[in-house]
Amino acid sequence: MKKALFAALLGFGTLGSFAQIYKVKDKGTSVSFYSKSPLEDIEAHNKSSVQVLNTTTGDYQMRLTIIGFKFKNALMEEHFNENYMESPKFPNAVFKGRINEKVDYESTAEQNVTVTGKMEIHGVTQEVTIPGTIKKSGSDLVINAKFKIKVADYGIKVPSLYVKNIAEVVDVTLDSTLEPFQKK
Repeated sequence: MKKALFAALLGFGTLGSFAQIYKVKDKGTSVSFYSKSPLEDIEAHNKSSVQVLNTTTGDYQMRLTIIGFKFKNALMEEHFNENYMESPKFPNAVFKGRINEKVDYESTAEQNVTVTGKMEIHGVTQEVTIPGTIKKSGSDLVINAKFKIKVADYGIKVPSLYVKNIAEVVDVTLDSTLEPFQKK
């Protein structure tokens, strides 16, 4: 799957001598979500994503393994995967989009950007625009984003018994470090 994602992104636009592909560094990503509710706040973290950025075109793709989210207790994790996200049926969340602004990929200053594209979660695809920042750090690119996801927009059903336990909108945070892709 990783090779297919890289191949797909490499195919976006023409790859001349100035094209640069970046991929997520090993253990260089963290995606977390936070659900605030009257009865119990829920937080989970995930370090299992594949990300690729083509700096020539601004094309960006990410695939996140849903079962990779880790919770403070096993029962929450089990309910998340089996009852809400149906991870065996929908194992990944996928985003494919493009950075809207002109970016100086050599700048160490934090640059505000938005990425517009299609986000697929739980088998449902939505057009979204996500705000974030990007900056150069050594030879790497550091990407950060904070955005909200409305659970119902992705067909995730919360049983009425648990409606006070799970927020309708969850806060998502992405912190990633991408390194230049080296063809082997």
